[in-house]
Amino acid sequence: MTVVDEPARPGRGGAGGIQVIARAAEVLRLLQATPSGLTQAEVVERIGLAKSTVHRILGALEAEGLVTVADTRGRYRLGPEIPRMAGSARSAMIVDLRPYLEDLSRELEETVDLSVVEDHQVVFVDQVVADRRLRAVSAVGAGFPLHCCAPGKALLAALPEAAFEAAVPNRLTAETPNTITTRSALRRELDEVRHTGIAFDSEEHTLGISAVGVAVRTAAWGPAAISVPTPTQRFAGREQAIVEALQRARDRITADLAPGEPTP
Repeated sequence: MTVVDEPARPGRGGAGGIQVIARAAEVLRLLQATPSGLTQAEVVERIGLAKSTVHRILGALEAEGLVTVADTRGRYRLGPEIPRMAGSARSAMIVDLRPYLEDLSRELEETVDLSVVEDHQVVFVDQVVADRRLRAVSAVGAGFPLHCCAPGKALLAALPEAAFEAAVPNRLTAETPNTITTRSALRRELDEVRHTGIAFDSEEHTLGISAVGVAVRTAAWGPAAISVPTPTQRFAGREQAIVEALQRARDRITADLAPGEPTP
């Protein structure tokens, strides 16, 4: 493979500027998938650009706070501006998706959660609580292990392989007797989730609580998950109705907020 280093053209727009942006985005996505960080040489090797090109891109991103040098070995990681941008995007995501959560909760008369992946766990960022005496509720801001809850499995199934390796520890904690505790078993279940688009939690995180989840995406922000946790005694016999309602909500979100995007 021949690596061609094109000279920078300050002040010029057009295709050259678009290509620079695309390359910078590729570097950011690579660092996102590698939380431990990468040296400049490792970035060059994985992306296949010339060393001078990568050096310029990393320098520009560092100057803007989008990447930072993490240690004395010169490993680059995502910088402090990324979480600030992510926080703004998350606020917009919550505003965009809230009406769909409310509609789904009214239809099923159950709690509906919105969650994202953060620090190797599922974090609940919004919730519509059902008006029932017996209901499943998790605090907004709470985090669950990815491998043992419906939104976690839905999000893991939507991740590329490199991100899966970074997100899932070698040792999976057993939250209940029903929890999957091996990577091989988890991979088999995620294959099924990719096939159906539906993730289940059968009392794997909390005894007495079952849940169904789906991944959603819009053109404005990355993947999130919508899930319906239900007391198990009320879940039995309603699985299909909950699944179909979730699928309809996901399809509405895709049609309204990401026209032309494939369903996760």
